[in-house]
Amino acid sequence: MLAVSTARVAVVSVVSEMAKATTDAYTQALRREILRSEQQRMRTLAIVLTLLLVTVLLLLGFFPGFSRQLFPQGISPWVPIVGFGSFIAIEVAALGLMRWRIAKDLDFPRPARFANALVETSLPGVVILVLSHYMEPQLVFGFWPPLLYFLFIVLSTLRLDFWLSLWTGAVAAVEQLALALWLLPLAATASHANGTVYYHLSRSVVLLLAGVVAGIVALSLRRQFENSVAAGAARDRVTNLFGQHVSPAVVDRLLATQADPPSEIRPVCVLFLDIRGFTAMSRTRSASETVSLLNDFFAGMVEIVDRHGGIVNKFLGDGFLALFGAPLADPKAAAHALAAGRDMLEAVDNWNRDRPAQALRVGIGIHAGEAVTGTVGSAQRKEYTVIGDTVNLAARLEQLTKDTGARLLVSDALHGLVRPEGGVDLGPMAIRGYGEPVNVWKVA
Repeated sequence: MLAVSTARVAVVSVVSEMAKATTDAYTQALRREILRSEQQRMRTLAIVLTLLLVTVLLLLGFFPGFSRQLFPQGISPWVPIVGFGSFIAIEVAALGLMRWRIAKDLDFPRPARFANALVETSLPGVVILVLSHYMEPQLVFGFWPPLLYFLFIVLSTLRLDFWLSLWTGAVAAVEQLALALWLLPLAATASHANGTVYYHLSRSVVLLLAGVVAGIVALSLRRQFENSVAAGAARDRVTNLFGQHVSPAVVDRLLATQADPPSEIRPVCVLFLDIRGFTAMSRTRSASETVSLLNDFFAGMVEIVDRHGGIVNKFLGDGFLALFGAPLADPKAAAHALAAGRDMLEAVDNWNRDRPAQALRVGIGIHAGEAVTGTVGSAQRKEYTVIGDTVNLAARLEQLTKDTGARLLVSDALHGLVRPEGGVDLGPMAIRGYGEPVNVWKVA
C-alpha cells in the first residue's frame, strides 16, 4: 500500500510539471503566431509602398501634363524616391530584424512595436508636408496622401493588439489635425467648410474611430489565433501523452474533458499481444520488409482496439499493450477487452489465409483489476501509463500462452466479469513472480 501511495504522489508531481510545461508551450506557440502575423504585416506594407512609389514615378514620367497641373513649379522624381524609399528601407530593415528574432526565438519588444507604429504612421504626414511645398496645402488635404492613414490603420489589425491599433489611429488623428492647423489658415467659421477647424477635427475623429474599430478586429483575430493555438496545443498534448495510435473518437472525448488525466487507482483491463517467433522471422527479411510487415499487421490490430474503445498504450517491438477503461471510464471494459482479443484472433486467421508467405502466430493475455494510472516522464517527454500488479499479470498470461499452446488466456478475475462462452478452465497455474498459483482460463 505504501508503494502505491508513493507512486501516486510521484504521478501527481509529474502531472503538475506537465501542466506547467503545457502552459509554457501554449504561450510560446501563441507568441510565435503573433510574430508571424507581424511579419506578414511588414511584408505587405513594404510591397504596398513599393507599388505606390512605382505608380507615382510612372505618373510623373508618362503623364507630364497631369504632373504640371498638380505641381505648377515642377517636382523631381527624386522627391518620391527619397521619401517613399526611406520608409521602404525602414520597413525592410524592420522585417529583417523580425526574421532574425524569430529565428532566434526572441520576442519583439513591446515598446519597439509602439515606436515602429509611430514611425510607420508618420509617412502620410511626411508626404503631406513635402507636397505642401509643391502644391496648394488645401489641395494636398483633398488629395490621396491623407488616405494613406487608413492603410496603416487597416494593416495594424495584423499586429493582433488592440492598443497598437488604437495607437495607430491616435497618431494618424493627431498628425492630420496638427498638420492642418500648421499648414492651413483655419478658423472657427469660414466661407467654405474645409476652411474650418471643425472640418479637419471631424476627419481626425474618424481616423481615431477607425483605430478603435481596427483594434476590435485585431482583438477578434487574436482570440481566433488563441483558440486555434489552444486547440492545437491540446491535441498535441493528448497525442504526446497517448501516442498517435489513439482513435479520433477517444481524442475528442479527452479534449472535451479539458483536463489532464488524473493520477488515480482505477479498475482497468490490460491486454498484451505478442507475435510468436517474430525475432527469428526477421533474420530472413530485410529491415524495410520487417518494418513494413509490422506496420501492416499492427494497423489491423490497432483498428480493432479503437473499435472496442481501448487505446494502444505502448508498442513493444513485436507486440503491444492495450488499455480498456482508462483514461476514460468504461463500465464494459472487460467485455470490450475480450471482444477485442477474439477479433484479433479472427484477424490473424484472415491475415494468414491472405498472406501464407507471411503467416503469423500470436499470444494474447488479458487481466482485469485495479492499477495506478497517470502521466509519468520528464519535463521534456511524458506519457500516460498504467502501473501495478494488474499489468504484470496480464503480461505473464501472454507469456504463458507459449507453454499452454493457447492463443488467448484470461485471468479468473476477467472471466468472472464476462463469463465468455467456450472458456476452458486450465485450473491454478504457477506463474513467475507469484507465490501462489493463479487460476487461468483459455478462451477460443
